[in-house]
Amino acid sequence: MKKLLTLALALCLVLSMVAVPAMAEEKVVLELWHYFGTDYENSDGSVFLRDVARYNEMQDKVQINASYVAREDLLKQYTMGALSGELPDIGMIDNPDMASYIQMGVFADITDQLNAWGQLDQFFVGPLNSCTQEGRIYGLPHNSNCLTLFYDKDMLAAAGVEVPTNWTELREAAKALSDPAQNRYGLAISAVKNEEGCFQFMPWFISAGGKLEELNGEGCVEAMDYLNTLIQDGSMAKDIINFTQGDANNQFISGNAAMQVNGPWNVASILELAPEKNWGVALMPKADDGVYASVLGGENFGPTVGCKDLDAAVEFLTWLMSKEVSADFCEVGGKFSPRADSTESKEIWTTDPVFSVFAEMMQYAMPRGPHPRWPEISTAISVAEHEVFTGSKDAQSALDAAAATVSAILG
Repeated sequence: MKKLLTLALALCLVLSMVAVPAMAEEKVVLELWHYFGTDYENSDGSVFLRDVARYNEMQDKVQINASYVAREDLLKQYTMGALSGELPDIGMIDNPDMASYIQMGVFADITDQLNAWGQLDQFFVGPLNSCTQEGRIYGLPHNSNCLTLFYDKDMLAAAGVEVPTNWTELREAAKALSDPAQNRYGLAISAVKNEEGCFQFMPWFISAGGKLEELNGEGCVEAMDYLNTLIQDGSMAKDIINFTQGDANNQFISGNAAMQVNGPWNVASILELAPEKNWGVALMPKADDGVYASVLGGENFGPTVGCKDLDAAVEFLTWLMSKEVSADFCEVGGKFSPRADSTESKEIWTTDPVFSVFAEMMQYAMPRGPHPRWPEISTAISVAEHEVFTGSKDAQSALDAAAATVSAILG
């Protein structure tokens, strides 16, 4: 009888386990905002979204929902979200802007989680510093890039000019390659009144010996006057004040610009949209008595203070910025990894005729900031650029005003 009772109890236990299924663990859904473009197959945005999809498929605990938000709109949303609390779980941001939004209270401190990860020593100091404030870390750098010179080999050959290496050669080459009546110009840059315009102006004044702390000094004024001369000569279109970097690239693709200053993220679009184009890249021409110079670009990702599951967000970010994933993204998306071990794992940055030049240019790339008020500094520079290129002020007057603004910020 006792054995029968024991057997009956055991059977009841088994039946109860079958009758009450285990509660499935609820999937964490994290909203991510980014401004990567997805205009063509191997654009940085297309590659990034493939990475997100791969992460969602490889595990069943976390779902990352990635949404595109235009860069300027994204910054506005962060600013409003700092007050309202309406923020994504994970946010992307241009690396010089991150310090400002950390101070604003948008990004969460993940120092302890990243230290436990144990791979921070693989990141280059500059990109990682852009995620850091007062010794605490609020995100991870996702990619790095810089600017250099693209040129159409056939157009240069037809005009009988060599690839320029300094400003005098560039002025002569751009003039020989221009025909404004046919809407053809020797050079295209972005001079739009936002961070892109500032980003594109910085290499010029750094090459001439200019400094952010002395925006109205000789080097900065020389650089501004030089670019304005190219506009007045008809070697650059007056419309560059409205050109984004994407617009400058489109001018190059279409043949309306024989040369352009741009970044490696545009390589895939040229290959896809103009597969027959015969083109190359070279180091950015330097000031005649100056040095080679470029500027460090790139984006960071960080969990926001509104993130519903900080550990899940960090787990995704450390996967995204792991050695293999970072190397693969940057190889296809036209960027440089902020990780030393990722860069060393691919030959493209040493053997490819385009990316090897960018790799060389990276050694001359100077960071923007980091500074908590970088957006104000950047705005002062791009406003001065517009004032000069539209003829409302001369270079010295415009940069005097910009210098006053920046000096008050820097202290």
